[in-house]
Amino acid sequence: MGGHDMNSEWMAVCKLGDIVPDTGVCALVDGEQVAVFRVGEGELYAIANVDPHSQAAVLSRGLVGNLGERVVVASPIYKQHFDLRSGECLESPEHAVRTWQVRLQDEHVWVRRDSR
Repeated sequence: MGGHDMNSEWMAVCKLGDIVPDTGVCALVDGEQVAVFRVGEGELYAIANVDPHSQAAVLSRGLVGNLGERVVVASPIYKQHFDLRSGECLESPEHAVRTWQVRLQDEHVWVRRDSR
């Protein structure tokens, strides 16, 4: 990370304990809704919270699971599956969602603000 102040590039969004394993929470990062997921004890992922099919901000409430090697969330509305690592929509890849880098430090979940 070089000489950068971590707080300018990363934003603490919640504590790890605030996210029940295999569920997500919604956080606001620079005005955008980000769905932050905890898979198992400590795997963390962050994707856009808005479902591109319905335009509803619901992905953080979706069901987390596995499809083969992929860790996915199923949208609560139309049930499409989004890959938590890449943001790809399995049923319609043209509807991918943005992803953010996320990490755990001092029991806090941090999201990188300038992720693509």
